[in-house]
Amino acid sequence: MASNRGVVYMGPGNVEVQSIDFPKLALGNRKCEHGVILRVVSTNICGSDQHMVRGRTTAPKGLVLGHEITGEIIEAGRDVEFLKVGDLVSVPFNIACGRCRNCKERATGVCLNVNPSRPGAAYGYVDMGGWVGGQAEYVMVPYADFNLLKFPDKAQAMEKIRDLTCLSDILPTGYHGAVSAGVGPGSIAYVAGAGPVGLACAAACQLLGAACVIVGDLIPERLAQARSFGCETVDVSKSASIAEQIEQIIHVPEVDCAVDCVGFEARGHGGDAKKEAPATVLNSIMQITRAGGALGIPGLYVTEDPGAVDENARFGNLAIRIGLGWAKSLFFTTGQCPVMKYNRQLMQAILYDKIHIAKATNVTVVTLDQAPQGYRDFDRGAAKKFVLDPHGVVSRN
Repeated sequence: MASNRGVVYMGPGNVEVQSIDFPKLALGNRKCEHGVILRVVSTNICGSDQHMVRGRTTAPKGLVLGHEITGEIIEAGRDVEFLKVGDLVSVPFNIACGRCRNCKERATGVCLNVNPSRPGAAYGYVDMGGWVGGQAEYVMVPYADFNLLKFPDKAQAMEKIRDLTCLSDILPTGYHGAVSAGVGPGSIAYVAGAGPVGLACAAACQLLGAACVIVGDLIPERLAQARSFGCETVDVSKSASIAEQIEQIIHVPEVDCAVDCVGFEARGHGGDAKKEAPATVLNSIMQITRAGGALGIPGLYVTEDPGAVDENARFGNLAIRIGLGWAKSLFFTTGQCPVMKYNRQLMQAILYDKIHIAKATNVTVVTLDQAPQGYRDFDRGAAKKFVLDPHGVVSRN
């Protein structure tokens, strides 16, 4: 029988590369004729994975991680009509049936049929339907014709695979945050967080024509990475407020649009930067966004957080200044990015050199066996997007 290995969550702070089952075209006891098996070409470590590995979710031990997947089809079910063995494809992190009301309305992040617990599913993620993750050598993808994005030229795609690997999540997610916030030509945009999603969002703001993109974070290495591709930066650990630092850059203390790319493990600002304060980013972007503006909130917020700072936050209840948002008539968009809404256009932007997302996010390719170290480095705030290369086919340059 063919072998397979994957990255497995073993408890807070601990992941291991283990032998796991080779995927089958099966859903429980029935054949999955609409699915395919992929030989994974690249699979990325995500900040959302890190929340689980830190023990900040109810993820069970033994979960195979990984929802950012690019791969080559090696087997296809009988009902797969428009893809074939040998195709190189990007896998949206959302699993979607293509048949329900939400899928038909392009809200694939909240598909109604792929998770018995609640709308929406993803590979290798807690409370997302129990699907096996793709930080592995091989993985099964259901509803393949609907879910998968085929690259038009395989050789061309492999030349740009370091960029195209970002299509499964962080580039569409960052772009979704920017679009939700109303970023367009001439906008002044603020992006909270300079992790991979925040950096992808900043690059997406530039792609959308923003005149000035300001990125806020408290890790110097990540702020330097944002500046490396033309962003202005705000150090939220400084005593000067975000509004004061923004005013120093653009001469007024507010922006047109703001995006939260941090989520529920947010830190305080200024003198409180070492303390966790999960509502800080949401409240700060309400404060600095102009009246009538919009907020994109792709940063992850959870319904259960075992490591929360207080009992309310443990169940996702945060001290948000909704009165401020109401008074300023702000628009809010939250939730998973519906990847398929954007990934084809973003693929073309990559192929035609309109965006260089690997450079913006500092894509760093490592082997599958180096995944545990990648998790540790990422947890320490490394300004890198770690991409796992299970079969040794991705260029390190």
